[in-house]
Amino acid sequence: MSLGGAIGVCCLAIVLTIPGILAAQDARVAARQPVVARDESRNPVFAGFPLLLQRTDPYGARPLTRIFLAQGSKDIEPPPGLSSFPRAGEVLVSPGLREVLRAEPALAQRLPGRESGLIGPQGLARPEELVAYIGVRRAELPDGVPVARFGKEEAPDPTVAAATLGILRFTMVGIVLVPLAVFLSVCARLSAAERARRLAALRLLGMSAKEVQRVNAAETVAAAGIGSLLGLGVYWVLNQLVSRVGLPGFTWYPSDGTLAGSTVGTCLVGCPALAWVVGRVSARKAATNPLAVRRTAPQKSPSAWGFVPLLAGAGVAAGYCVAGATGHVPSDSGPSALLIPSMVVLIGVGLVTILPRLSRSLAGRIARSTRSLTLGLAMRRNEAEPGGALRVAAGLVLLVFAASLAQGVLIELDQVSRNTAPIQMYDMPDDRLTAAQRAALERIPGIRAHWATAPTHGDETAVGGPPEIVLAACAELRKALPWVGKCTDGQPQRLRDSSVQEQSGTAEAGKKVVVTLVGGRGSLEFKAPRRTLPYRDHAGLPALGSGMILVPPSALPQGARPEEATLSLMSGSDPDTVRAVLDGIAHVVPTIAVAPQGLNVTALQQIAVVKTLLAIGMFLAVVIGIAAYLVAAADRAVERRPQVTALTLLGARRRTLRAVQVAQVVLPLTVGLLLAVVMGKMAESSYLIVGGGTVFWDTDGLPLLLTGTLCVVAVAALGSLPLVGRRIDPELIRRD
Repeated sequence: MSLGGAIGVCCLAIVLTIPGILAAQDARVAARQPVVARDESRNPVFAGFPLLLQRTDPYGARPLTRIFLAQGSKDIEPPPGLSSFPRAGEVLVSPGLREVLRAEPALAQRLPGRESGLIGPQGLARPEELVAYIGVRRAELPDGVPVARFGKEEAPDPTVAAATLGILRFTMVGIVLVPLAVFLSVCARLSAAERARRLAALRLLGMSAKEVQRVNAAETVAAAGIGSLLGLGVYWVLNQLVSRVGLPGFTWYPSDGTLAGSTVGTCLVGCPALAWVVGRVSARKAATNPLAVRRTAPQKSPSAWGFVPLLAGAGVAAGYCVAGATGHVPSDSGPSALLIPSMVVLIGVGLVTILPRLSRSLAGRIARSTRSLTLGLAMRRNEAEPGGALRVAAGLVLLVFAASLAQGVLIELDQVSRNTAPIQMYDMPDDRLTAAQRAALERIPGIRAHWATAPTHGDETAVGGPPEIVLAACAELRKALPWVGKCTDGQPQRLRDSSVQEQSGTAEAGKKVVVTLVGGRGSLEFKAPRRTLPYRDHAGLPALGSGMILVPPSALPQGARPEEATLSLMSGSDPDTVRAVLDGIAHVVPTIAVAPQGLNVTALQQIAVVKTLLAIGMFLAVVIGIAAYLVAAADRAVERRPQVTALTLLGARRRTLRAVQVAQVVLPLTVGLLLAVVMGKMAESSYLIVGGGTVFWDTDGLPLLLTGTLCVVAVAALGSLPLVGRRIDPELIRRD
C-alpha cells in the first residue's frame, strides 16, 4: 500500500506542479519586459533614458529574441539576468544560444558585436531559450523606446496561452487524475479479503462496528501517509534529475518545480483522506455482519446504480455527436465549458462502477452454457467474486479511455498549429540578398516555387491603387498554383483569379506602369497589358493577388532588381517540411527577416510545450494503469492462494489453473475495454465538435486505438500466467 501510494502521490505531484512551472517561466519573461518612460502628457521622454529595440525572428522552428540596448545618462537597474548594461559592441547570450552559435557560427551575423558573457537564469524563461542582449550606440536605435525600468505584471506571450492551458487542464483531469483516483483506491483495498476476515474476528471478539471501521481506516491512513511522504521524496529526486536533462520541447529550472505548500498539502491530506474513506467503506461489511465474511457466505449482487454515471456521460456525448452530425455545432464556451469535463468524469467513473455488474452477469451466462472445465471454473469464480474484476481491470480500462481522449486533444492542437492550406509561403526583403544567396534559397530542399513582387508607380487612379508586379516565369506559376491558363513567356500579362471577384490593384490597359530599380539603374517602364492570364489559387492561403501583372525576369536589365521588392518562397505546409525550410533559410542568410505567412513561431513553440506536457500525461497514465493492474493482480493472486491450493489438491493441473486465471482476467477486461473504446471515441468526437476544428470524427486513429487495446489484453493475459506457482502449501487450507 505504501509503495503504491508513493507512485500515485508522485504522479499527482507532477500534475499539480506543471501550472507552477509555467507560471514561474511567465513571471521571468514579464520581469524583463521594458516599461516605457512617459511624462505627464504621456509623450515618450527620450532624453537620458536607455533605449531598447526588441526583435523576435525564427531560427528554424524556434524564436530567437534579440534585444538591442543603448545606454543613457540616467541609471536604471539592468534587465534580470544581467549585472550591467552591455556596452556598444558587446553581446550577452543565453546558454542555449551559445550552444547554437557553436553549432552554427553563421548565426553570429544576427548579433553584431563580440560575445562578452552569459545571461543569468533570472532573465530566461527556460534554459534552452534563445535570447541575446546586444549593446549599440544611441544613434543606431532611431526606433528604440526609452526605458524607465524593467518588469511588468504579465508576459506578452505566455508559455502556454490561456485557452490552450484550459485544454491542458481538461486533458490532465481525464487522462491522469481520474485513473489516479482509481489506482489509489485499489492500493487502499490491498489484501481486502484477508483483512476482512481479521476485522470480522475483531468484531466477534467484542469490538463495536465503529471501532472496527476506525481500526481499518487508521491502518490504511498510516500506510497512505508513509506512501505520501515517499512519493514526495521521489518527486523531488525526479525534478532534480529531469530538469537538468530536459524533455523534448520543454525544459525548466529545478527551482520552478519546487513543491508549493498547496501541492504538499493536497498530497499529504488528499491521499490519506481517500484512504480513510476507502478503509471505512471496505470494512463496513466485516463490521456490520462479520459472519457474512465467511467464504461460504453468498455475496450481494453489485448494484445497478453504477450505470447511472455512464448513461449520463454517454447521453451528453451522444447529444454533442448528434449536434455535430446535423451541423448544429455548439461553441466551446457557455454550457460546454462545464459539460465536456463533467462528461469525461462521468464516463470514467461509470466505466469503473459497471464492471462488477457486467462481469457477474456475463460470467453467470457463460458458466451455465459452457461445457469447458476451464471456462466453468473461471466464470463461477467471477460470478462469486465480481469485485475482483473491478480491481484488476479498472486501471487498464481507464488507460484506453484516456488514450482516446489524448488522441482528440492532439488532433485539435494539430488543427490549431497547422497551416490548413496545402502550401506555406515565406516572404523576405529581396534587397538584403546577394545573387548567390538568392540562388541558394531557391535550391533549399522542399521549395516548390519562387518569385519576387514589387510595387509600381504611374496610374495612381487605378482601382485599389497601383498594381504590383510579379517577376516569375510561366513554369514557376505552374509549379506554384493548382491551375494556370495559357501562359506566354516573354511578355507582361494581367493575372486574374477566377475564384475572386475583387482585385487588389488594376491598372487600365495601355496606361504607363513604372517600376523603380535599385542601384542607380533608373526605372522600368511599360504599358499595362491587355492580355489576361486566368488562374486558380490555393484555398486558405492565396499565393498571388488577383490584378497583379506578371513580368518576365528577362525584362529587367542585367543585374537590376526592383526597389522594395519581396522574395517569396513556397513549400508544402506539413510541419516537417516547414521546419526544414526555415532551417535552410537560417543557414543561408542568418540575418534575414523572414515572414512565414500563416505561421507563428511563438505559437509553434507553445504547441511543442503542450505536446510535451501531454506526452508526460500519457506516460503517467500508462504508469498508473500498469501499476494498478500489477498491484491488483498480485493482490488477487495472494487472496486466491487458498482456492488454488484446494483445486490443486483435488487434482487440477497447473496448466488448467493458469488458463482459469487468464480467463478470469480477460473476460471482464475485454468487456471493459470495448466499452472504453466506444465511450472514448464518443467523448473524443464531442471534444472535437466543441473545439471548432474541421475534424469531428477521428477514424484514422481507430486502428491504432484497437491495436493498443489488443496489446493491453495480451499483456494482462501474460501477466496472469505466473500467478499459479508450483509449491503447494496445505497450511493455507487449514488456516482457512
